[in-house]
Amino acid sequence: MRVLLAEDDMKLGKLTQYMLEQDGISTEWVTTGDMIYECAMYEDYDVLILDWMMPKETGVDACRRLRAEGYQKAILLLTARDAVEDRVTGLDAGADDYLVKPFEFSELMARLRALSRRSSQKIQQDVVELGGFTLDRTSKLLLKGEQEIQLSPREFQIFDLLVQNIGIVVPREIILDRIWGIESDVSSNNIDSYVKLIRKKLDTADGKIMISTIRGVGYKLETK
Repeated sequence: MRVLLAEDDMKLGKLTQYMLEQDGISTEWVTTGDMIYECAMYEDYDVLILDWMMPKETGVDACRRLRAEGYQKAILLLTARDAVEDRVTGLDAGADDYLVKPFEFSELMARLRALSRRSSQKIQQDVVELGGFTLDRTSKLLLKGEQEIQLSPREFQIFDLLVQNIGIVVPREIILDRIWGIESDVSSNNIDSYVKLIRKKLDTADGKIMISTIRGVGYKLETK
């Protein structure tokens, strides 16, 4: 599991990062709210752990902004606010769960495991519908209504990877590693060519899916 921890309390942040990594969870720690959006959109995390009160941008505002951009990974809010109306505000902003400080580390871990399972089930289901298309992972088919969109095996793998990370920039290095293996001699130009072919087929089918090229980084799939 890979986690982004946003916590401006240096002592708590350092301790939480240490405990998570001791439990085998890769953890990136940021201390200002403006870093949340940038990290979440350009890196691949399983869960975001966001403190509510952060400098520059609050965790709940960052959560709201991410959801508005179509971000689908799990988000857990941490806060000392325990009033019912605060919980409602956090959940309505798009958080999947809410943990009140101070908390026991065992409870944090249990919530992370539950969120990771839930997120995986949502994204890894056999049939996914988005933007007017149906992605069938069992039969390796992409459909627009009754029409099959002819994707090669590599094109299907790349498209599926982008779907799993909808709303998130997927770096070319991640695509290379997941599809071909990091030791492969496949170049960035090869990946670009595959994505252009996928994009052309989606556009021809007149669906509502857009694959954006993020210069120097990778690709982001969104629904129009």
